[in-house]
Amino acid sequence: MTLLPKMVTLLAGLTLLFTVNAGAQIQLMGKMEQGALIRATVEPGTQVYLNGKTLKVTPEGAFVFGFSRKAELKQELKLVYPDGLTQIKPLSIKAKEYKIDRVNGISKKIMKPDPKAQERSAKDSRQVKAARSQFSELKSFTQDFIWPLTGRISGVYGSQRVYNGKPGNPHYGVDVAAKTGTVVVAPADGVISLSVADMFYSGGTIILDHGYGVSSSFLHLSKLYVEDGEVIKQGQAIAEVGATGRVTGPHLDWRVNWYQMRLDPVTIVPNMAEVLKQ
Repeated sequence: MTLLPKMVTLLAGLTLLFTVNAGAQIQLMGKMEQGALIRATVEPGTQVYLNGKTLKVTPEGAFVFGFSRKAELKQELKLVYPDGLTQIKPLSIKAKEYKIDRVNGISKKIMKPDPKAQERSAKDSRQVKAARSQFSELKSFTQDFIWPLTGRISGVYGSQRVYNGKPGNPHYGVDVAAKTGTVVVAPADGVISLSVADMFYSGGTIILDHGYGVSSSFLHLSKLYVEDGEVIKQGQAIAEVGATGRVTGPHLDWRVNWYQMRLDPVTIVPNMAEVLKQ
């Protein structure tokens, strides 16, 4: 039997509660927009599917998923509860507009690195992909995330530059301007899945696994305090800001992934302006 939700309640613009009957409901926490990470809870033992794909659910009923930068605006959750009741929940995703900058006069050397640099970059990409492909049963993704660094936001998720008329890759993180040596802390608990001091593009790079496909990446670091496999607590110092890799100045580039899907970190932390007022 399939039932559509009978009640929809919006709480603070971020939490949606869908109730089918007294014992079957799903709570979605996050913004229904492109680039967002959505965390949710259901009755333990419920099977969950997003657009037909099985989502892993913790024994307590928590799960997580995301919407990519250009995600389809109509998606669907299917829930099969322990008693056999099936719920179909259509999801309406808000489209976002992204900043486009056009830069001309870039030299060919910068536009197309030499073969050795390309080989090194490809190796780095394989390492990063492997780290983000891992599945762990950590439940740190359920925590209230904090900013790894506070300050002026100098770069936003989804923005894109067009170099000499050729579109570059979108920016998939949030940049926070800071002086070299400023301490970076863990936004949530986790385990270090990658710690490399000098990658070609991203320089000093750390990836922190939060469980169930969710990870944080920290780029352009000048000093790394942690090693692969190290267990980390929220708020623990893990690195220092730098200008390593291919950047023009010191800052932290913080990224959030759900497996290989690149998401907007600002969708899971308090507004920076409000944090700075505290």
